[in-house]
Amino acid sequence: MSDELQLSNGVLAFRGYNVTNMGRSRELLQHDVYGPLVQQALKEASEVCESVVERKVDLVGRVERGEDTTLEVYDEAIALIVSMEIAQLKLLSEFHGIDYSQARVSIGFSLGEISALVAGGVYETSDAIRIPLAMAADCADLAKNVSMGVLFSRGDSISSDRVREVCLHLNAEGRGVIGVSAWLSPNSLLVMGTEDTVKRLKAHLSEILPHRIYLRMNEHRWPPLHTPIVWQRNITDRASVMLHTLPGGFTEPNPPVLSMVTGEKSYHQFNSREIISQWIDHPQQLWNVVDELLKMGVDTIVHIGPEPNILPATFERLAANVEAQTRGSRRMRALSAVIRRPWLQSLLPNRAGLLRAPLIKHVVLEDWLLENRPDGKKVDQGSK
Repeated sequence: MSDELQLSNGVLAFRGYNVTNMGRSRELLQHDVYGPLVQQALKEASEVCESVVERKVDLVGRVERGEDTTLEVYDEAIALIVSMEIAQLKLLSEFHGIDYSQARVSIGFSLGEISALVAGGVYETSDAIRIPLAMAADCADLAKNVSMGVLFSRGDSISSDRVREVCLHLNAEGRGVIGVSAWLSPNSLLVMGTEDTVKRLKAHLSEILPHRIYLRMNEHRWPPLHTPIVWQRNITDRASVMLHTLPGGFTEPNPPVLSMVTGEKSYHQFNSREIISQWIDHPQQLWNVVDELLKMGVDTIVHIGPEPNILPATFERLAANVEAQTRGSRRMRALSAVIRRPWLQSLLPNRAGLLRAPLIKHVVLEDWLLENRPDGKKVDQGSK
């Protein structure tokens, strides 16, 4: 099936934690060919999780029952997500003969960056998940007092400096802590805050932009990774101490990892510990990563993990916005036509790469695996 999934100019995109984390894992576990490999991956992840959290963990049973994770078992969600992401890649390699290391680059949102490092050969799964697992209980406990909001503009771009300044002023009041968790696009970002800080942010929106700026609350509770809230339990420092003795970490990732900590291909042969430490409390630079991928001219993004969410949605929104813009402008339509020609694309300004968004092929790996049998027989879509 390798002729149907070309990775030489492709991206491996790993998902992070979400309120739902099961996806089609049960189908993969019950598959007549894939099942044994998936079962072994879940069994090994269960054993690692058990050794860290010191209670019985049975991911195989959870997946067989189709019982999704909750915040109360955040540690199991971590083990489930990472183990299924790596298992999906192994299925691709072992049963379809596709060498995923040939991908041009890997990216990972939040927890997905840890999976990207595992896929790149920097760490083993069993070692890489130990630190997130060790911090999971405190992260989940902090989440009980944390709210998330989406800050967005229907007009101008949002200044990162202005947002940071407003958040720092709110923190200085001593009635909770708020910080940016992810920069989604030039006009949208995620904020997380304790107490009522996210609601209080609404009163300061005009200090960020004078008009057409909005804050939408999210109804769910989220572990406050990538924000200064984790400092309250010394999570950054505790994880950094554990990183000293983490096995591995002396190999440059292959495929290279475009980090959401820095927005760049920052990992080299021995600096992964430093970047992982920053990963804990630094906001995710999602937009910088998306922008860089478009500049690179990638043509395929393979979304890995159970029911990928934020990365496909981000590209879908961007593609829709680009298509809407090009329909209304003759000049934009002309640029869109040029962008399909690589030799001309190189002559255009960097931002013209955004026009490539609608042209990128997106593949959800768990769907692809279930639709393409290892024996080469295509699965009837109506029989899924």
